[in-house]
Amino acid sequence: MSVWNTILMNLPEVARPTQKRLSFKEKLKWTLLILVIFYVLGLMPLFGLGTNALQQFEFLSIILAANFGSVVSLGIGPIVTASIVLQLLNGSGIVKFDLTRPEGKRTFQGVQKLLSIFFILFESVIYVMMGGLSPDGFAGVITKGMPLYATLQLILIFQLTLGGIMILFMDEVVSKWGFGSGISLFIAAGVSQSIIVQTFNWLPGPTGLAGSTYASGALISLFQALGLGDTTTAFINITAILSTILVFVMAVYAQAMKVEIPLSFGRIRGHGIRWPLSFIYTSNIPVILVAALLANLQLWGRLLQNLGAPILGRFSDISGQPVSGLIYWINSPPVVKSIIEQGTLFIGSDVYIQALVYILFMTLGSVMFSIFWVQTAGMDAKSQAKQMMSSGLHIPGFRRDERVLERLLNRYILPLTVMGGLTVGVLAATADLTGALSRGTGILLTVMIVYKLYEEIAQQHMMDMNPMMRKFMGGS
Repeated sequence: MSVWNTILMNLPEVARPTQKRLSFKEKLKWTLLILVIFYVLGLMPLFGLGTNALQQFEFLSIILAANFGSVVSLGIGPIVTASIVLQLLNGSGIVKFDLTRPEGKRTFQGVQKLLSIFFILFESVIYVMMGGLSPDGFAGVITKGMPLYATLQLILIFQLTLGGIMILFMDEVVSKWGFGSGISLFIAAGVSQSIIVQTFNWLPGPTGLAGSTYASGALISLFQALGLGDTTTAFINITAILSTILVFVMAVYAQAMKVEIPLSFGRIRGHGIRWPLSFIYTSNIPVILVAALLANLQLWGRLLQNLGAPILGRFSDISGQPVSGLIYWINSPPVVKSIIEQGTLFIGSDVYIQALVYILFMTLGSVMFSIFWVQTAGMDAKSQAKQMMSSGLHIPGFRRDERVLERLLNRYILPLTVMGGLTVGVLAATADLTGALSRGTGILLTVMIVYKLYEEIAQQHMMDMNPMMRKFMGGS
C-alpha cells in the first residue's frame, strides 16, 4: 500500500502558485494563453493520417472538446471518462475514498489522474487500431524490420497520447492559475466556434427544397431562402435560431435562480451574510458527464461496427446516423425539422418514441450524476455544514450544532440537486430535439460555463478593486 501511495503522491503535476491569491490580470493571462494553445493544437493535423472515419461525429467532437484528425483528437474524453468511472466506483462503495479528509482528497485526485493517463493511452490505441484514425496505406513496405503501416500506427498513437497528456496538464494549469477549469473552458471554446460557424458560414451547404444550394450558416441561408421564396428552408432556419436563443435565455434564468440561507457570525452580533445555494446546484457537471457517456457509447458503437461486431447497434453508411440498437434509441431525432419538412405532426411513432427515450436518458442520467457529484465534490449537507461552522457561521434561532445545521441544509441541498439535474437534462434534450444551432447540450454547457466564468471574474475584479472585500471573503 505504501508503494501505491508513493506512486500517487509523486505523479507529475502543475505547481500551485506560491502566493495565496493571484491577481485578476495574472489569472486572465494564463486563461487566454491556454485558450490560444488549445486552438493552435486543434489546427495541427496528425502526421501520417490517412482515413479519418471520426470526422462525421460532429456531436462527439463538440462535447469532447476535440478536433478529430488533429493532435487533440481525444479532447477531454479520457479525463471525463476517468471521472465517471471513479464516481461510479466511489458511489457504489466498490472503492471508497474519505473525501472529508485532505489525505482522502489527495488520493482521489491522484487515482483520477492515473486513471486519466490510462484512458488517454487506451483510447489512443483504440482510435487507431479500430480504424477510427487510420494511417496512409503503405502496408508491406518495410522500415527497420517493421512494416511502414504499423510504424505509422505507432506514430499516430504517440501523437494522440501526447495531445491527451497536454490537455490533461492544460486543464490543471487553468484550474490552478486561471479562471474556472480547463474542461469547461475547452468545451465553451469548441461550442462557441461551432455556433459562430453554423450561424455566419457563407460557404455552400445543403441543397434546399427550391433546388438551390444555400450557405451553411443558418442566418445567411435564411435570407437566401426568403429571397427564393423557399418558406420551408426559411422556417427551419428560423426555428434553429429561435431555439438557440430560447435555450440561452432559459439557461441564464435557471442559473441565476438561488436559494439564500441567512447566516450570522457567532462572535459578532448584528452581522451576517446570506449563503447562496444555486437552483442548478451542481452546475454543468451532470450534463458534461451524461454527454460524455453518450459520446463514448456512439463512438464505441461505430468502432465495434467497423470490427464486424455491432453490439451497440449500426450506423448508416450513407448518412452516418445510427439506424438500430441502443445507439439509435439514445440518439436525438430531428423532430421539429421533420414536422416542418413533412407539414404534419404524424411523422411516425418511432420518432416520438426515440425522442421520449432520449429525454429520459438525458434527464435520469443528469439526476444520477448530479447526486454522485454532490457526494464526491464535497457539496453535500455534511461538508457544507462543517465549512459554515469552521467559518464561525450559524443559522439565527437554531442551536450552534453541526448536526442541526446539516439537517437544515438537507432540506435544500437534496431537492436542489435533483431538480437542478432534472432541469439541465430537460433543457439539453429539448434543445437537441428542436434542432438548435450546434447541439443543445453544447449550447447549454456553454451558457452555464460562461455564466460561472463571469461570476468568478466579477468576484475576482471586485476583490482586486476593494481590499476590504478581499479580507471579508477570506483572501489575504
